[in-house]
Amino acid sequence: MEFRVTAGGASGPRAGVLTLAHGPVETPAFMPVGTQATVKGLSPAELKEAGAGVVLANTFHLYLRPGAEVVRSLGGLHAFMGWDGNLLTDSGGFQVFSLSALRTVDDGGVDFRSPYDGSRHRFTPEGAMATQAALGADVVMAFDECAPHDCGRDYAARASDRTTAWAARCRDWWREHVDPARQALFGIVQGGVHPDLRRRSAAEIRSLGLPGHAIGGLSVGESHAQQWEMLDLLDSELPRDKPRYLMGVGTPEELWEGVARGVDLFDCVFPTRVARNGTLFTSTGRLNLRNARYRDDPAPIEAGCPCGACRAGFSRAYLRHLLLADELLGLRLNSLHNVVHMLALARGIRKSIENGRFFEERRAFRLAQALPESERP
Repeated sequence: MEFRVTAGGASGPRAGVLTLAHGPVETPAFMPVGTQATVKGLSPAELKEAGAGVVLANTFHLYLRPGAEVVRSLGGLHAFMGWDGNLLTDSGGFQVFSLSALRTVDDGGVDFRSPYDGSRHRFTPEGAMATQAALGADVVMAFDECAPHDCGRDYAARASDRTTAWAARCRDWWREHVDPARQALFGIVQGGVHPDLRRRSAAEIRSLGLPGHAIGGLSVGESHAQQWEMLDLLDSELPRDKPRYLMGVGTPEELWEGVARGVDLFDCVFPTRVARNGTLFTSTGRLNLRNARYRDDPAPIEAGCPCGACRAGFSRAYLRHLLLADELLGLRLNSLHNVVHMLALARGIRKSIENGRFFEERRAFRLAQALPESERP
C-alpha cells in the first residue's frame, strides 16, 4: 500500500491517492458497503461504472455464512463476488457493539451467538485476522471493541485499552502470516467521546506502525457536535502521511464535515438503506418519494445526475409508484442513484480541495441543504 497527499495543508482537508493491490483510489473517497459480499441491489458492473474504488464486506457475517474457507476455496472474495476493484473487510469489532445482546467480551476476545441459528463462536484478534486473510481483501481492520457512546468513561477506557492490546496482537499475526504488498492492516482509534481517551488511543495505535488508521466509535448514537469535536482533536494526533478512515460514517453532510477535519475514507450503509425507503439525495437536499407532491412529478430525481435512473429519464412519479408497489426495480434504481450521488460528491469535494475552494463550496452546500423540500427543484 502507498498513500500520497496531492493537495491540502498541514491540517484539515486534503486530497490524495491511495494505491492498493487492485489499483489506485483517489481520496477523499466514499466506499459502498456490501455486507454480504454484495451492495444491496447493485451489480459489480454498476459499481464500477459509478466510479467505486473500494467496496466493503463484513467479516463477521461472511464468517458465519457461507464461511471464509468456502470463499477461499472459490478464489477469494474478489472472485466470489465478481469484483475486480479493491475490497476492505472490517474485523467484526462493530458487531461487539451492534450485537451486544448476543456476545460476551473478555480480554482474550469475544464469544458470540450467531444471529442466524444461535450457534456459538469465539472471535479473537488472531482469528479475525485469519478470517480476513482467507477472504483476501486489500485492506483489513484490526479487531477492536466498539463501545456505545453513552457507556461512561470507565467502560470506554477499558474498551480502548482492549482495542490497543488486540491491535498489537493483530499486527503480530499479520506480520507473520500476510504479504503486506497484498493486504494492508489498519488500526482503529477508540476512546468514545472523551478527549483524553481519544488522544491516548491515537498515540497507542500510532505507535504500532501500521499502514493506515481508522477512527471507530463515532457512528454509535453520539451527536454531530461530539463527532466533530473528536475529529478536530484527532486531526493533529494522527500522522498526515497515512490514510484515515472514518468508520460507518457517510451521509453527504458527514462527508463535507469529515473531510474538513482530515478524513480520507468513508463508508456507510445509510445511502442504500434510506434509498430502499424512498429517500434520495440531491444537490439541494433529500427528496422523500413518499411525499404526495411527487405523485405526478415528471422530473427525474435530479437533472444532470449521471446515474442510470436519471439518465434513462425515469420520473419521480414512476419511482414513487415503484416504491409504493414494492417493486424491486424501484429499490435498485433508488439505491443506484444514492450510491452514484455519494461517489460523485466525493469527487466534487476532492476537486474543491484541488481548486482551493473547499470552504466556499462547503458553505454553499450547507445553504442548499437548508432549503425546505417544498422549495427544491
